[in-house]
Amino acid sequence: MRTGTCILSMVVACLMIGLSIGWADNSPIKVGVVLPLTGDQAKFGEIEKNSLLMGLEEINKAGGVNGRMIELLIEDDTGKPDVGRSAVEKLISQDKVVALTGGYSSAVTYAVCAVAQQRKVPFLVSTGSADKMTEQGWDYVFRIAPPVSEYPKALNSFLAEIVKPRSVAILHENTLFGQSGAKEFAEQCEKAGIKVLIKDGYESGAVDFKPLLIKVKAAKPDLVYMISYEMDAALLMVQSKELNFNPKLFVGGGGGFTLPEFAKNAGDAAELVFSADLWSAHLPYPGAKEYSENFQKRFGSATEYHGAEAYGSIYVVADALKRAKEYTPAAVRDCLASTDMMTAFGPVKFVSYGKKKQQNALPTYLVQWQKGILETVWPRNVATKRYIFPIPEWTQR
Repeated sequence: MRTGTCILSMVVACLMIGLSIGWADNSPIKVGVVLPLTGDQAKFGEIEKNSLLMGLEEINKAGGVNGRMIELLIEDDTGKPDVGRSAVEKLISQDKVVALTGGYSSAVTYAVCAVAQQRKVPFLVSTGSADKMTEQGWDYVFRIAPPVSEYPKALNSFLAEIVKPRSVAILHENTLFGQSGAKEFAEQCEKAGIKVLIKDGYESGAVDFKPLLIKVKAAKPDLVYMISYEMDAALLMVQSKELNFNPKLFVGGGGGFTLPEFAKNAGDAAELVFSADLWSAHLPYPGAKEYSENFQKRFGSATEYHGAEAYGSIYVVADALKRAKEYTPAAVRDCLASTDMMTAFGPVKFVSYGKKKQQNALPTYLVQWQKGILETVWPRNVATKRYIFPIPEWTQR
């Protein structure tokens, strides 16, 4: 009788251990996602949602996490911080997610970060790039993408080696993303001896940028650097061409300038425009080319760095879940902190430097629209095409 009791006790103990790490539970592991699926930023949210779902299907098809599937619960933040806060509260309180990812606009993402930290649920930020997000000392917030201050790293070396501009005008949307990026780039220019003639903000969604562009044209900057979302980016270029405004080069600070829709909406005004970029399918990252090709086949349109960030994020979350001793937010957080892996977006390892904590450190790139194709032009060792510079004036193209 004593032997039978011992065996029963061992079985119960094993079952309890199995439950704690998920052996005996076949229910999906819930991961929350917050993205803009409606509103002005919906195009970005759609690319990221589709990329997350692609990655999810691949992971689950390969056996999921230790035999259990991952379930993504996706909430629409509509591009508004208060909606984002409500969405993440629901995911945590009602849906009982063990981790969060997503986060597009900096304003919304920052609000979500604060809730995630307060509720102690790990949040892997895929896109939101304002520097301060990883400068708060938060231990439940991680970011896979570079902060906006690092977007122009490749641009800065291109300017120093090739362009050698003496002056710049910086135009930015009046959002956390735009203001943060403009401030950081202005400081970088001043350190490099490039005089900032104008640093001016505008309200996203405007339809007439000509008064602003006329002022900038009169200042005669060598370089115009613009931090803009999709429609603003296209309108800025269309109206610059209409005004026959010809600085040495126009450069976008990521955002809307890398989307396929930018070239479509701006038409020939997009030609030869440069942009900071964070990723390309041509980079030597395993799975990058396949992800790009599969996205194109499945959705009938090209992806770009926003999608790659999201695609990489779900693989990072899955990796942390596979290593977790139990499926709790605290355990997943600890495994995210020790992440060291390669993804289609690039290497992922969360480190601390300067004011940053749990920030992934990656190189950035410079791209240029050439004949309707976004070509990587800098650094030289990863270029798909040679850069075109000097830029002919509009009337000579």
